[in-house]
Amino acid sequence: MWSDPLPHNPRDFYEDDYRVSYKGTYSPKPKHIVRAGNVALSRYRKIEQLLSKPLTILDVGSGGGEFSYLLQTLGHDVKGIEPNKGYAEYSIREYGLNVQVGFVQDVMLQEESFDLITIWHVLEHTENPFEVLVKLHALLKPQGILVIEVPNIEATCQSPKSTFHEAHIFNFNIATLQRLAEKAGFTEMTHIVSADGGNITILVQNELKSGIDRRELNIHGNSARIAKIVSGHTPLKHYMTAHPYTRLLRRIRQSFLEKRGTTNFTGGKQLLDQLYSQSRNPCSNPAKSI
Repeated sequence: MWSDPLPHNPRDFYEDDYRVSYKGTYSPKPKHIVRAGNVALSRYRKIEQLLSKPLTILDVGSGGGEFSYLLQTLGHDVKGIEPNKGYAEYSIREYGLNVQVGFVQDVMLQEESFDLITIWHVLEHTENPFEVLVKLHALLKPQGILVIEVPNIEATCQSPKSTFHEAHIFNFNIATLQRLAEKAGFTEMTHIVSADGGNITILVQNELKSGIDRRELNIHGNSARIAKIVSGHTPLKHYMTAHPYTRLLRRIRQSFLEKRGTTNFTGGKQLLDQLYSQSRNPCSNPAKSI
């Protein structure tokens, strides 16, 4: 499922306008850093079983650098790719990260050089998700692992008017994401659908065998399934569920915690160091202790 016509020029939008349009800032504000830091911790917990030894990792769409910085503090060799200049330059300056400013489709990296690649909430923004997955397949070492997370088009936790975001060129359910990864040469290891149904996380691995007979890539009945769910997600039905009210309470709590967490702010590094050290997961040389 994709947007046609495109609502904007993707290259110009993501390089210069996306963060300003979405968050009202060219580089991350303190509240954005603490928010993204907490997201980084939640993402770490999803894949911590993969991080028992130091790895060479590529973080595609590294944003303000919070997740890449967390991995770096864990002893991993991390590279990032981020098209938004303001956020990428902040992460380089503030955290000393190795980040290439640009689009993953364009950057030059050595093939078969990464043990692990993560692409959190990026694939839906790309002009050709299949080409992106093919490139990431080439960058992974044999048996390397790719972690993909995207919004779930079947989700009903959000307001119906938010089902289609202007920045999301493509939309996926678990069936289309699985098939796209298979088409690009990956084998699924596992997948997770978030508790509220809003996000899909899939872990896939390089397929070592060649000449595999692939299943038919058409997904019979899938378009009808998605259309039924989306059309049935009406404002009346939405506001008769607990989702809008629990979301509001979460946002109020989040705002309070962000204000408290950014008191006496002196810099992103200081804020993240404090946040990560207070988390339940050990952040002092955890590559040896996880």
